[in-house]
Amino acid sequence: MEKILVLDFGGQYSQLAARRIREQNIYAEIKPYTKITVDEIVKEGYKGVILTGGSYSVYDKDAAHYDPAIFEAGIPILGIGYGCQLIAYTAGGKVTYADGGGEYGKVELVSDGSALLDGFPAVSTSWMSHRNYIKQAPIGFAVTAYTEFCPVAAIEDSDRNIYGVQFHPEVSHTEYGELLLHNFLYNICGCKGDWKMETFVEEKIAEYKSMLDGKKVLCALSGGVDSSVAAMLLHKAVGDNLFCVFVDHGLLRKEEADNVERIFRDTFKFNLIRVDARERFLNKLKGITQPDMKRKVISEEFVSVFKEEAAKIGKLNYLVQGTIYSDVIDRGSGDITAESLTAVIDFDDMLEPLRNLFKDEVRRMGQALGIPKDLVWRQPFPGPGLAIRCIGEITAEKLNLLREADAIFRDEIEKTGYDRYTNQYFAVLADIKSVGVHDGERTFGNTIVLRAINSDDFVTADWSRIPYEVLEKASSRITDELKGITRVVYDITSKPPATVEWE
Repeated sequence: MEKILVLDFGGQYSQLAARRIREQNIYAEIKPYTKITVDEIVKEGYKGVILTGGSYSVYDKDAAHYDPAIFEAGIPILGIGYGCQLIAYTAGGKVTYADGGGEYGKVELVSDGSALLDGFPAVSTSWMSHRNYIKQAPIGFAVTAYTEFCPVAAIEDSDRNIYGVQFHPEVSHTEYGELLLHNFLYNICGCKGDWKMETFVEEKIAEYKSMLDGKKVLCALSGGVDSSVAAMLLHKAVGDNLFCVFVDHGLLRKEEADNVERIFRDTFKFNLIRVDARERFLNKLKGITQPDMKRKVISEEFVSVFKEEAAKIGKLNYLVQGTIYSDVIDRGSGDITAESLTAVIDFDDMLEPLRNLFKDEVRRMGQALGIPKDLVWRQPFPGPGLAIRCIGEITAEKLNLLREADAIFRDEIEKTGYDRYTNQYFAVLADIKSVGVHDGERTFGNTIVLRAINSDDFVTADWSRIPYEVLEKASSRITDELKGITRVVYDITSKPPATVEWE
C-alpha cells in the first residue's frame, strides 16, 4: 500500500493535512518528528513526506529541527508553513520575523507556475498563518509565488523534488489547495490513489475472521458513531461471539437509548446487553456542579458498571475500543479511556479497528458496512452526554426539560432542511433563573440556550446563521410546550474564543 508521511513539528494543521491526503485516496500517516529517523522513513517506503506544524521560529534555540539527510534521501518533500521555513533555513536561506507581524487569514497569492502549482491562475486566494517568513530563498531554490507582504510564498528545488509553501493548502479557504496537493501526490510523488474504503473494509473483516475464530470479544457500545462502526465491523467477522454492553446512564438524548437497542438487537441481531443504570448514575451525580467532577464521576461509574457486566459473561479474549486516529494522536483526551477499562477487565488483548481512521473515514466505513444513514451521520455527542449540557447540579427533572427542549430544536432544524447547513446543533439548560409571563402572571423559570455551529474539523467553528423564523418557531414551541422554561437565547459565539460545548 502506498503511503505518505506527515512529519509533525507540533502545529495545529497536521491532522487536517493527513485527512486531505486520504480524501485523494492515498493513505497518510502522522509521525512526530522526534519519533522517526530518516533511515526508518526510507525503510518504510513512503512515496512522499510532508513537513508541517511547528510553534517555534526556526532560528530559536529550542526550535524543532530535523536531520538534513532527509533532503538527500531521494523522497519528494513538501514543506507547509513552518515546514517551508525549515526547508529554507536548513538549506541556507534567510528566515526572519515578518515586517508588520506576519499574515493571517485570506491573502492574495501571485504565482509564476511550477510542477507544484500547475493549474494555478496568476492570482488566487490562499490562507496564511505566520509571524515569520522567508526573506531570502536558499541557493538552488526558485521562488514560485509571493504575496504583498511575503516575498517568498512558495519555493522549489525541482531537481531534488523539494517544495515548500508558506500558505496552507490543506485549509479549505485556500482556493486551489486541493489542486496543489493533487499535483504533489500524483504528479510529483507518482501515487496511484489505490486506497479505497470498500477494499479496506473487506480486508479488515477477513483479517478479523481469521484472527478471532472461536474467540470471545467484548465491546462497550454507546450508540455513537465510533463504537457503532467498530461493533458492526467485528459483528460481521465473529457474529454471536461479539458481546456488546450498552450502559444506559440516563444522559442520552430523547429516545436515543431505545433506538440503540432497536437498531443493534432487533435489526442487526447483535448479542446486546442493555444495562439500565439511570438511577445509579443520578445518585452518583447528586450535588455535583463542577464539570470536571461530573466527567470523573461518570467515567468511574461507567467503568464500574461495565466491569460488573463483563464478569457475568465469563472469560473474554478481546476488548474492542472505538479509538480513532485523532484519539491516538491526542491520547488521553477522552472521558472513558481504554486504559481505564483494561485496568479492571481480564482479557487477552485489545482491538482498535478504527485507530488509523479519521472521523469522516469512520462514517464512510459505517456506510460501507450498511449502518443506517441517520446513525452514521449522527452529530458529535460528548462522552458525558447531557451532563455537560445541563449546567449545575444534575436532576431527573432538569434532564427531562433539557431532553425535550433539545428534541424540539433538532426537530425544527431538520424539518426545515437546515440540518444540511450546520454541523452540530443542540440545546443547553443554563443554570440561570429568569422572570417570565405565563397566562398574564409573572413566573420564575429556566433558561434554554440554543447552540448551532459550522465546522470542517471541529478544531475551529463558526456559529450558524440560522434564519430568524426557524429560531422563532423553536423558541415558541419550547416555551409553549415545556412548563418551567421562561426564556430561550441563541449562542452566537465562535470557536475560539468559546468551545463548542458549554462545559
